[in-house]
Amino acid sequence: MLWMVLLGIVTGMRSMTGLAVLCWFAWLGLVPETGWAAWSATPAAAIVFGLCAVGEYAGDLSPRAPRRTAIFPLAVRLLIGGLVGALVARALTEPVAGGVIFGVIGVLMGAYGGVHLRMWLARKVGLDWPVGVTESVVALGLAVAAAMLVYQDIAWDAALQRVLQ
Repeated sequence: MLWMVLLGIVTGMRSMTGLAVLCWFAWLGLVPETGWAAWSATPAAAIVFGLCAVGEYAGDLSPRAPRRTAIFPLAVRLLIGGLVGALVARALTEPVAGGVIFGVIGVLMGAYGGVHLRMWLARKVGLDWPVGVTESVVALGLAVAAAMLVYQDIAWDAALQRVLQ
């Protein structure tokens, strides 16, 4: 649950980062995705969503970037956050509906909390771009940390199953 919320928070901060990191982890075999989620373990998904995340980092620094809490950007974040939560739930063999719910909750926390924190820090620093770059780095770091924790949970469960057999 915690990893789904954390990846949702990341998606609220940077819409493509959580999905891109999950796709890379799945492609590298660190997060197993099967069935309907198998598309996320392809090199094409890892590369495409990785490039989208990098493009978003650059676009976020533009003064013409849309507000993340505006209707359309927030709706896209909610959809992607739900997908990210579902992918994590699928990898952990948890209910997918719960993953969607926890991913969406995280998106709302990340979008609204992130924008308020960024505006406050930008006023303190006097410039927005260093705060934006820092936010991107933090989002990427949180996404990698959450994906590593998902991987550890999967490895721990597998080890426990071997012991119990």
